[in-house]
This record gives sequence, C-alpha cells and structure tokens, in this order.
Amino acid sequence: MTEPTTNSTPGTEPRISVSRTFAAPRDIVFKAWTESERLSRWWGAAGFSMLVAKLDVRPGGVFHYGMRSPDGLQMWGKFTYAEVAPPERLVFRNSFADEAGNPVRHPFCPTWPLEVLTTLTLVEHDGVTDLALSGSPINANELEIETFGDGIASMEQGFSGTFDQLAEYLANP
Repeated sequence: MTEPTTNSTPGTEPRISVSRTFAAPRDIVFKAWTESERLSRWWGAAGFSMLVAKLDVRPGGVFHYGMRSPDGLQMWGKFTYAEVAPPERLVFRNSFADEAGNPVRHPFCPTWPLEVLTTLTLVEHDGVTDLALSGSPINANELEIETFGDGIASMEQGFSGTFDQLAEYLANP
C-alpha cells in the first residue's frame, strides 16, 4: 500500500512521498507512465474520465491532460519533464493548467503552489516493481508552502486511488 511521509524539518518545504509495489516488470510500469494509450487508461482521480491532449516524454516535453468528473466538472493538468531516464526515472514540474496548457491556480484552492517538482523512480526485483514518487513545491511563497503541507493527507488519498487504478491496469493491460 501507499506509504506516506512528510519532511517537516524547519526551513524546508514539505514533501509528499508515496510508494507502491506493482506485480509487473519495470519496463511495463514505465510505459504505463509514458505512452498515451496506457496512461489514459489509469491516470487521474478515481471515477474521472481522462483525456490526453499532448504527451511528449523528453526533457522539456509536456504531458497535458484533462479530467472530467461524472457530474461534468472538467480540470486540466500539466507535467513539464525535466529528466527522462527510461525505464527507471522521471522528474517533472506538475501544475494545474487551462485547456491551452497554461499553468493556472488550483481550481478550489487559490493558495496552492503553481508548481510541484515531482520525482518518480522505479526499481525492479524478481519481476515486480517498486514505485516511489515524491514531490515538493517550487517557486512557492510561505503561504503556498503551508497550503501544500496541509494538503499532504489529501494527496496521499488521491495517489492511493490513482495507484489502485494503475495496479488494475497492469493486471489487465
């Protein structure tokens, strides 16, 4: 299951760290994060439908996506890749976005940081893959950093649901 931790040492940004073990080889898990058809089948909030507007997995490339809730609420997000090291590591800036891909404030929380630097690592052991994801706000003011720290429990819950969807996808690709 997802194992959250928070770095709350004075003078440092809060950090979300979640991990999960998947019953699939690392290269398949990496492809699930980097191929449009695969990513669209599991990424996003539970119960939301997914749209991949753009996926260009390379340093400087972008994953721009939309999610629609069952009641019609639509939200957009964007990853801007800083590092791509197949099949073991992705580093990206994560932000909410508009339909055109421009970074925007969180639709329900105006003090959420505009960007979160996220690192995903994958390690394979005997055909199973350990995934570790961590992230912390960048270019954020004190209030945004505090808001992020206060939101870690909610993010943990969200990643747990998203990783459940990834596990289901990997069991039935």
